[in-house]
Amino acid sequence: MAEKQGGSCSTIYIRFKPHFLMVLAQVGYTFLYFLTEACFNHGMNPYVHITYRHIVAGIVMLPFGYFLERKKRPKLTLALFLEIFVLSIVGVSLTLNMYFASLRYTSPTFLAAVVNTTASLTFIMAAVLRLEVVDLRDPRGIAKVLGTFVSLVGVTTMTLYKGPAIKNLWHPLVDIQGKSPIHENWLKGSILTVASCVCWSMWFIMQAFTLKRYPAPLSLTAWMSLVGAAQSAVFTVIVEHKAAAWTMGFNIDLWATLYAGVVCSGIIIFFQFRCTEEKGPVFVTMFNPLTTLLVAVLAYFVLGEKLYMGSILGGVIVIVGLYLLLWGKDRDQEAQTGKAEQSYLACDQKNDSAVHQTFSAEREGSQCEP
Repeated sequence: MAEKQGGSCSTIYIRFKPHFLMVLAQVGYTFLYFLTEACFNHGMNPYVHITYRHIVAGIVMLPFGYFLERKKRPKLTLALFLEIFVLSIVGVSLTLNMYFASLRYTSPTFLAAVVNTTASLTFIMAAVLRLEVVDLRDPRGIAKVLGTFVSLVGVTTMTLYKGPAIKNLWHPLVDIQGKSPIHENWLKGSILTVASCVCWSMWFIMQAFTLKRYPAPLSLTAWMSLVGAAQSAVFTVIVEHKAAAWTMGFNIDLWATLYAGVVCSGIIIFFQFRCTEEKGPVFVTMFNPLTTLLVAVLAYFVLGEKLYMGSILGGVIVIVGLYLLLWGKDRDQEAQTGKAEQSYLACDQKNDSAVHQTFSAEREGSQCEP
């Protein structure tokens, strides 16, 4: 009985491990939001922060990739390195730098609304590139399309509809001092935000192709972090001419950089690579709206910020859409597993038949001998 329960728990864990890892990743990104807000308000340059966090990530992940993936890591050819170089440009240099640059020209509300459309963009790209099977004649395909649409509606509701505010239960537990100046230029900010989201979606799609040629997620994380740090450093030197911007004291700037490097640019990126390898890029991006929901809830309980009914309603809609998409993805995986098992059984039966015929022929031949 105990063995059966242990086997059942193990099966459940294996089946839902990607789901658990992606929820854990969104929790990690939630804390990153507050830490980066605090360090930017403290005066740290966002571009310097991006450079430092990826240097930290590369240094931390490099030993793990070198020793743990020594046997399965393929040889790094020039073509493969150029592919990682492009992956780093799209996922680190362009996405993050344009994201933080857009914060200077638009409102956080607008930014949150557009960034959460990444899942829908990734789904469309994956469907066009045949990375995602979409059959509208099958309930699985309908569930995935409907789930993507419902999540987009939930994100839009969460962002654009406020509704009545919920009264705070207690005084703020934490107070983030200072505010970053916002110089509104909606056209410039909108272009940067949309371009950042497109690059982010492209990065998730490119991961799926790169991981097939370089199936070593730890090593890929280390390489992408180090190459991305070098690219970001060049960009930062071009746009930031003050040497003082590179200095960092023993304060929130250091802790935010270490957390962002080790947890977000290191561990979480590794989680995303593993889940992309197993479930595909759409599965990974569909969990992104959870960060917006978690940030709103945590800001209400810890920072004393206002929580509106629109955020709660939108969060519920997002969860419904996420459930629909995950249901469709799970049914896809079950169908693929069933086809694989049928193919294996058919092959096994064919082999048994061939062995039986050989045995019969040998037996008849022995009977004919004098």
